[in-house]
Amino acid sequence: MSSLKFEDLVASMLAAAKGVFDKRWPDIEDYAEPEFEKLARTLIQIQSLRARKKISEGTASVLLEMQKNTTRAVMLTLKGMGLVLIEEAINAALTAVKDIVNSALGFALL
Repeated sequence: MSSLKFEDLVASMLAAAKGVFDKRWPDIEDYAEPEFEKLARTLIQIQSLRARKKISEGTASVLLEMQKNTTRAVMLTLKGMGLVLIEEAINAALTAVKDIVNSALGFALL
């Protein structure tokens, strides 16, 4: 298993999210960047726990879903940011790192 790299995860997720938010990126950037950093940290935490056999696939999925819900809630506080747009951005961000994350974990989390 390869090790997930925080900077690489964040860069890939932000690039994908920017593409979805497009012209709205300046409005959400200050909120989105820390939230995608938290998602990246959660993925790295899951990898660390998985490597030590301290987390099941099911629990890993729940942990990720909890962080996604937090990310969604924070971004929804901004005026003009609808649920569909935010969901598309989160999905695009996670799709951007799907292969590397799933490979590093040894199972399909994303």
